Amino acid sequence: MKKHLIAAALVLAFGAAHPAFAATPAPRAENAFLSQQDAMARSARVANVDYTLKFTLTGKETFSGTTTLDFDLKDTDQPLTIDLDKAKIASLTVNGKTVAPQYNQWFITVAAQDLKVGRNSVTIAYERLHSTNGEGLHRMVDPVDGRVYTYSHFEPAAAHQMFALFDQPDLKGTYQVTVTTPADWVAVSTMRESGVKDVAGAKEWTFPRTKKLSPYNFSMHAGPYKVWEDNSGPYPMRLFARQSVAAQVSPKDWFTYTAQGLKFFDEYFGVPYQFAKYDQLLVPDFLYGAMENAGAITFAEGSFLHKETMTAAQRQSLASVIMHEMAHQWFGDLVTMKWWNGLWLNESFASFMGTLGTAEATEFKNAWQSFYSTGKQAAYVMDERVTTHPIETPVPSTANAFDNIDAITYSKGASTLMQLRHLLGAEVFRKGVHNYLVKYSYQNAELKDFIGSLGEAANRDLTGWTKEWLYEPGVNTIQASLSCAGGKVNSFKLLQTAPSKDMPTLREQRVQVALFRQGKDGMALSQNVAVTYKGAETAVPELVGAACPDLVYPNYQDWGFAKVALDRKSFATAQASLGKVDDPLLRAMLWQSLWDSVRDGKLPLNAFLKTVLANAPAEKDYTLLGDIVGKIGQSKYYLDKMGPSAARYRNKVGVQLEDMAFKATEAASGDSNFQRRWFATYVNLASSPAALKRLADILDGKLVVPGLNVSQDARWDIVGRLNRYNYRGSTALLDAEQARDKSDSGQAAALAATVSRPDAKVKAEWLATIGDLQTKLPFSRIRTAMFGLYPAEQGALAEQSAGARLDSLAQVDQAAGPVYMRAYAAALIPSACTPASVARLQAAVAAQTALSAGTSRALLVTHQEDQRCVAIKKALTE
Repeated sequence: MKKHLIAAALVLAFGAAHPAFAATPAPRAENAFLSQQDAMARSARVANVDYTLKFTLTGKETFSGTTTLDFDLKDTDQPLTIDLDKAKIASLTVNGKTVAPQYNQWFITVAAQDLKVGRNSVTIAYERLHSTNGEGLHRMVDPVDGRVYTYSHFEPAAAHQMFALFDQPDLKGTYQVTVTTPADWVAVSTMRESGVKDVAGAKEWTFPRTKKLSPYNFSMHAGPYKVWEDNSGPYPMRLFARQSVAAQVSPKDWFTYTAQGLKFFDEYFGVPYQFAKYDQLLVPDFLYGAMENAGAITFAEGSFLHKETMTAAQRQSLASVIMHEMAHQWFGDLVTMKWWNGLWLNESFASFMGTLGTAEATEFKNAWQSFYSTGKQAAYVMDERVTTHPIETPVPSTANAFDNIDAITYSKGASTLMQLRHLLGAEVFRKGVHNYLVKYSYQNAELKDFIGSLGEAANRDLTGWTKEWLYEPGVNTIQASLSCAGGKVNSFKLLQTAPSKDMPTLREQRVQVALFRQGKDGMALSQNVAVTYKGAETAVPELVGAACPDLVYPNYQDWGFAKVALDRKSFATAQASLGKVDDPLLRAMLWQSLWDSVRDGKLPLNAFLKTVLANAPAEKDYTLLGDIVGKIGQSKYYLDKMGPSAARYRNKVGVQLEDMAFKATEAASGDSNFQRRWFATYVNLASSPAALKRLADILDGKLVVPGLNVSQDARWDIVGRLNRYNYRGSTALLDAEQARDKSDSGQAAALAATVSRPDAKVKAEWLATIGDLQTKLPFSRIRTAMFGLYPAEQGALAEQSAGARLDSLAQVDQAAGPVYMRAYAAALIPSACTPASVARLQAAVAAQTALSAGTSRALLVTHQEDQRCVAIKKALTE
């Protein structure tokens, strides 16, 4: 927030020097969201909040609850609002007096005359529909056995979709819960239940009062979950999942990584885990990957349930997400940001610590290589977009809380923390974190508090670093500039450039600059120096006199957050000699340099794919292979988007890529991890008649690939691909598979296969369903339809509704909420990789100026990426 806005908000929150001269605050806006200004004003008046919550759950579409809020109030000058979304209020009692609710379906306004200075008590009894969009108290009916499951999700500000409260992070409170459920259910909350008793054919669960938590960190979940327990460590661990998917859960892996993480973080932070027990729940229809509810973490089923033994990549993903959410138990739950502008620090820190914990506490020692290839590359892409933003950004309202929650928030933020660790030293950094957690436990803190703790530990002023890295957007580019004479380096500089005139910041950063020479045994490291650079040029005198290198990499081992531009000789070496580089992380970086050149329009896509065909089959590093096949998939996406103009080359190279992937699948028969990765790549590439027939033969058992287990998940992948390309008989195969697999994930896979079919009638029907904001379908199904409706190669079908989708964008944006629009805008703003499409999007950007911030960003990104696709198409040669 800009300085004058902060000042105005502070005056509003705390009052002027004398109350007689204090301006009367404007009434809270009548909408579903809470502004930072109103939140600050409320937290200036309210303190010491305690909630007593009672819920009655029957499994039906509605639930009932009673909230008693006890709190201290500083003054009775103004009314006080209490958040509660779309409920039917049965009664409202304020300080023992029954009053008529003043309620607008978003919040209750309690009149000033009903309040008192000091301790107040408000009790609200109400009834509400369960949600089906993944927020509030979500309800799901299992299609396999009809059992009903519920779970809560409150981030960023959705607790008021379940109970009445002050729904803002800086009003921490305690929570005492009683919940009545059907007799075969279990209930889970932040605390372990203190009592369970039978009540008229149901069960009543009582939970003791929690320690102080921000509302979004509290949770309560209930249903007939399967429960696994492990009490081998200092903290009891439990794992929960739906009964119908229990066979797909590997409790041993979950408990192993959880125990390793708890031990690591206890030791690293020097502050023991605070929430007594560690519950983790696999839940359906989840909006995100996972959520760090204190002591009762929720995970998206779709990411962590597998109908075959997990691959190494799937186990590593599980370990890293467990570690990420666990780090939040300290950084986010124990110490919490004051407002949503600080959410980035929670996520950045958890991303950093989750990767560090995975690398140091589990078998996945290459976790930083995985981070480089996934999260960090996504951050580089985001940071080069027209919608780039500082890591720390203003959040005027809860409507904007997730506008800037992206790879910049998570992975660039994590990278800056890694960079700060290199600058300060690992032990100094750890000490600063420890001091921060001790000082602000059970409180709310701001960025200045965290940076201050690190600066004190390092005895260094971090003001300049903070400004450069956290308040300035964009990614800098670094490049080595050297000259040689007589086989020796006689001049070496590190050059840094800013992204544009609008983003001129040049940053201070510590990196390693490495020189390599080719020999008979491959590419050998000849010299490596650590360099702290800043400004446009930094001399590196330590490298003068070194043997003239064949390859220079100025961010060796990935210390820094900077885009690397290889010098001309190094680029040629990288393109010709990838297979001679032994270090898998360096190899990954060189692959990335080639791919960056494609995206920047400097290297033709066909030249990149030539390198792929020559090198990918020989790749022996499993993590790097995942990165390479991901780039193959992106290449295929671009080729498919290019339409008829690229048909000749697409068909030619498509067959080559298919053959490469299938031969690699056969060759990897002795290694399930590699074989499954290559086969998944083959399925995702298959589009030629021969490849589709091969998939159909594998599906019905006519073709058996030695070593390959065609699991239910693999069967759905095949069925989806055959339907997407309208293979003969594919609708019958879809029907048969749906009859074979009646699970929730099977239904989702069947829907994805259906909407992807190249059928104009199917498209129109599902587009209408997506547009029906009153549909009874769970939002998870709508989201599946959104992302599956228009595959890249179905450009002609997409164009049939493209104009109407773009023309109605503002109307949809106004009618639907942020959860819906985050998916809709990402999936259904049309692009066609043509100059006409780029012009159409440009016109929409100019005309649609009243879009919400999130939807506006999505429109700008779609326009920019469409421009990029056109440039890549223009650079394509055969």
